[in-house]
Amino acid sequence: MMGHHEPQKDLFSYHINLEKRVPDDHALRRIAAKIDFEFVRAEVEKFYGTKGNVSVDPVVILKMMFLLFYDDVPSERELMKVLGFRLDYLWFLGYGLDDPIPNHSVLSKARKRWGPEVFGSFFIRVVTQCVEAGLVDGQKIHVDSSLIDANASKDSVLKGSPELIAALKQAYQAQEMKLEDSSTSPYYEAVNDTLMSKTDPDAAMVRRSGDASRPRYHHHRVVDDAQGVITSVETTPGSIAENKKLMEMVQQHERNTQKAVQTVVADHKYGTAENYVAGQQAGWTTHMGDVLGKQNHADKQTGIFPESAFTYRPEDNTYLCPAGQVMKPRRLHWFKRTWEYQLPKQVCAACALRSQCTRAKVNGRTIQRHEHQHLLDRPGSKRTVRRRAKIGSAARQSSNRVLRMRRTTTASNAHAGEDYGDSGSRIT
Repeated sequence: MMGHHEPQKDLFSYHINLEKRVPDDHALRRIAAKIDFEFVRAEVEKFYGTKGNVSVDPVVILKMMFLLFYDDVPSERELMKVLGFRLDYLWFLGYGLDDPIPNHSVLSKARKRWGPEVFGSFFIRVVTQCVEAGLVDGQKIHVDSSLIDANASKDSVLKGSPELIAALKQAYQAQEMKLEDSSTSPYYEAVNDTLMSKTDPDAAMVRRSGDASRPRYHHHRVVDDAQGVITSVETTPGSIAENKKLMEMVQQHERNTQKAVQTVVADHKYGTAENYVAGQQAGWTTHMGDVLGKQNHADKQTGIFPESAFTYRPEDNTYLCPAGQVMKPRRLHWFKRTWEYQLPKQVCAACALRSQCTRAKVNGRTIQRHEHQHLLDRPGSKRTVRRRAKIGSAARQSSNRVLRMRRTTTASNAHAGEDYGDSGSRIT
């Protein structure tokens, strides 16, 4: 006989047991069995007083932050919205069906109160546990970065003189200090002197290949080769180039893992002469693409002698040109750290091979040689670069998910008529 179910027969039920509602093989059960979140109380105890309103348990707050990233919940508002009917979430947090759900601002206030140092200690704690578990070798690393769109509209960008933009940034930062939900980094670095986003002053206007300029961030990271564990991270405005952060990221990796780096793998964006020389001087085996090799100089070299036709003579630090003339070092370029080798004008002017050597109308051919060229001439490894592309893909997805949760500044939320999404940031 066909049955018929009467919906919501009982208005109240006293027999709901969350412990029985969450399956034994649920992922959150395994996480709860392996991770003890109780340590957070000792870490943040100094930020709380002994009188006044009672806060939400820091253990619950940290678990909520974990759920944001673990299930890729788009915002804190969304997490609080679904929390009431996600029995597994309630069980993981230790909540009952009748316990009140905190306001979403609890998380942003906790981030502001705890500060970046506390979250940095959390990260180091995780890395240390990975080292102790044998998941991190520490000796061979892959360095990479991602250019991430800020959660700010292009329409929010103001343009003006450097003085005006500097004054506006100071005004916005002063306003943010008055807002409870403000989470702007105290390590603000001024960029884009003539441009500023009203909704996210920290972001820099950056153009990406095939895309227009818009507010963006750069997320830099180091990935250990053994199991793909991220051991070093930093977020900067998008205008901070990858190659400027290489040494800092490697040094952070060594501090976090307490292991000395032996091999560094990175793509051509990191392959500057300065980074290569610094790596060799530090004793690393460096496998990085050549940033100059990515540039097309074929039009400049067509029809004239290539630089390989000029023979370097280390015994007297000179070059021998194809005509047999000796090219002596002329000067050291202070920024590029390269020596210029050139012949006197009259010598080049009288050379029978001049038309095959240079297109210069007045001066002769110039050869550039880095002051540490012997380090730059050491061979790299294409195989490890391909390995970097494979291991970096998974790490990029993980770290980009974390960065996407970065809360942008909320000072402009007070402006009327603007549309804001669940994360408190303007919808683009």
